[in-house]
Amino acid sequence: QVQLVESGGGLVQPGGSLRLSCAASGFTFSTSDMKWVRQAPGKGLEWVSSISDDGGAKVYADSVKGRFAISRDNAKNLLYLQMNSLKPEDTAIYYCAKARFTTDAYYISYKGQGTQVTVSS
Repeated sequence: QVQLVESGGGLVQPGGSLRLSCAASGFTFSTSDMKWVRQAPGKGLEWVSSISDDGGAKVYADSVKGRFAISRDNAKNLLYLQMNSLKPEDTAIYYCAKARFTTDAYYISYKGQGTQVTVSS
């Protein structure tokens, strides 16, 4: 069955960095577009970034553009999100998702269990 397992979250000070990873299994990762979405306390699901199946196309939400970088390793079935210059408003549960290549939080086929990112001094 499809499994998406996120890791790498934690507590970081404002201005700090984290690298999230997502291990995928149960489907053909190399032919699947993927995305990262997040959910802050009391808010809905927010789209963060999308990447095409071959990694050739990447898009970002305006709120993270220039600070976050999405990437993938199709040989290892891994999806990444490098997060730099973190802000308190980035605090959320981050999910990787198998989804269509769109600039929204819709068209998600599968979503992982999430990893908590807390940005606080």
